[in-house]
Amino acid sequence: MAVISGVGVSSGRAAGPVVRMPDPVGEPPAGATLPDGADVAAEGARIAAAAEQVRADLERRAAAAHGDGVAVLEATALMAADPTLVTAAQKKLSDGTSAPRAVWDAAAEVQAMLESLGGYMAERARDVADVRDRIVAVLDGRPAPGVPERAEPFVLVAHDLAPADTATLDPATCLALVTEGGGPTSHTAILARALGLPAVVAAAGILDVAEDTVVLVDGGAGTIQPDPPDDVVAQVRAAAARVLTFDGTGRTSDGHRVQLLANVGDPKGAAAAAEAGAEGVGLFRTEFCFLDRAEEPSVDEQVAQYTAVLAPFAGKKVVVRTLDAGADKPLPFLTDASEANPALGVRGYRTAWRHPEVLDHQLEAIARAGEASGAEVWVMAPMISTPAEAADFVARAATFGLATAGVMVEVPALALTPDHLMAKVAFASLGTNDLTQYTMAADRLLGDLAELSDGWQPAVLRLVHLTAEAGLQAERPVGVCGEAAADPALAVVLTGLGVTSLSMTARAIPDVAATLLSVTRAECVRLAELALSAPDAKAARAAVHAELPPLG
Repeated sequence: MAVISGVGVSSGRAAGPVVRMPDPVGEPPAGATLPDGADVAAEGARIAAAAEQVRADLERRAAAAHGDGVAVLEATALMAADPTLVTAAQKKLSDGTSAPRAVWDAAAEVQAMLESLGGYMAERARDVADVRDRIVAVLDGRPAPGVPERAEPFVLVAHDLAPADTATLDPATCLALVTEGGGPTSHTAILARALGLPAVVAAAGILDVAEDTVVLVDGGAGTIQPDPPDDVVAQVRAAAARVLTFDGTGRTSDGHRVQLLANVGDPKGAAAAAEAGAEGVGLFRTEFCFLDRAEEPSVDEQVAQYTAVLAPFAGKKVVVRTLDAGADKPLPFLTDASEANPALGVRGYRTAWRHPEVLDHQLEAIARAGEASGAEVWVMAPMISTPAEAADFVARAATFGLATAGVMVEVPALALTPDHLMAKVAFASLGTNDLTQYTMAADRLLGDLAELSDGWQPAVLRLVHLTAEAGLQAERPVGVCGEAAADPALAVVLTGLGVTSLSMTARAIPDVAATLLSVTRAECVRLAELALSAPDAKAARAAVHAELPPLG
């Protein structure tokens, strides 16, 4: 087969046999009835046996799982052990409904009941859907949904992956991810980077590759090569076995400094970043203590949560982003769920227009947490569109003693007026995910637009260059905290464009550090010029990869 191209979202190369995710469990036909002559009691026993099989399987998989996957599987196993769903399904058999349809309809009722209770119980509705699908699969004699179990390491191929699927991935057996759908900022892409797995999304034709076919996945180039030569497979596997480490100082081969920081979103992530040797935190996402809540957390609660994240970085720089509510992170007490186009609506800093008290409470909590932790706290606001908004935020932060205040550059208008911006702020941080979305007019969550939602787009790189140059002239640091920083080749380009720091998932730091050490500052500039002069993202990526010895 010919080489398949997609969008590379997590760098690295891996080779292994293809394992396909089972097809989603479809809804049984409405009105499906029991087969002629079927015994209701026997069908009821079959439902109970299927539920027990699902429970036992989930408990067995939980015992062998790692990390977040343990909790996901244990929660689902508990739901499978609850007799509520089985009893409700068995009752529906009496009117002639088929066993699979009875389970489906009973699950819908249980889900509605849980959702009406709200809070923690509403969250369990998702577990009911998972259990429903698994029971129906057993009744129909089909493979259970979720990541297949294999003793031999494999490349996982799917149309796309749900959060519950990705939470159960084990990097010890899953070598790489390839999906036909999804985009650079999809859940699959983010998880692949967090796990350090090579990944390609939007790979049209990947589902045509037969199960067990050996493929070579290049997450940097965005390609999948079926049936690669044996010597190439051996070379890739030998390279993957090497362990890279980071000595704590990001730099090029001629000593040009580039801070290598971590993106974190909770205390667990902060601890992992500190263990990985990150020079600090370039993006602390504070949404974790606001999400799934009906009201704003108290200042004291925020202080405790933020201190837990900041503590591992005492004496080091931590850039704290204020609440980025809205769009894909709606909050009932702050945002309007009825907006026709929430990505262009009241989100990020704009929520402070009507609810300034929420931002003030957060700034107070950040300042107190900084004092308690000993971290060097910088603070920045998301979704800033004008230099005037930037000035307003800096002044508001100063009232709480937060002297190092800056903004996220995600809106093209701000990147096009960088001189005015730098006169107002202490620093700027480029959020390349949203900057790409707004520059290319392409929803970053829509897989069909994955080729446009690519940080390699020359138009996006030009905006990065404009902002970095203005920072250099004004002696203001300009970093990148979008997912683009985790791509070693793109990190070289960003360095050549003039950014002073790169913030990424902690697992990507050793690869980025090693790649930067392979080039001089002058080579970074030359490669950046190659990317800027390319006609599109694919050409920019190919031109730079061809010139980088470790990646060529």
